[in-house]
Amino acid sequence: MLKVLVVEDDLMIADALEEILVDAGYEVCGIASTVDEAVRLGKSQRPDLGVIDFRLAGGGYGTEVTAELRKLGQFGVLYATGNPDHPMLIRSKGDGCIAKPYSSRSIISALRKVWQKMDDRTTTAK
Repeated sequence: MLKVLVVEDDLMIADALEEILVDAGYEVCGIASTVDEAVRLGKSQRPDLGVIDFRLAGGGYGTEVTAELRKLGQFGVLYATGNPDHPMLIRSKGDGCIAKPYSSRSIISALRKVWQKMDDRTTTAK
């Protein structure tokens, strides 16, 4: 079962997303609303994937989470944001981006594409 870290500062969105992910067969290994929480959870839980909002509580950015957790190894990133055209996000190292609001079907489809992209990279590297 793939482990997913949810990084979202809107608790209602985070709770709904957790339910969507669990229903689709993913293990949600944590929910974080700040960069520090996300990095701490990522280091302790070692998720396979992250669904990461762009702007986080405390003034942080999801791109900071991605940069830190990618240092630990392979980590697929799907940005889920209301601002998908932000220049910082376009230059980031994410594997995919989905605009809010999203449907259950679209977020699962996007996350599967991120995993496939990671799997393709792993296969190509061998």
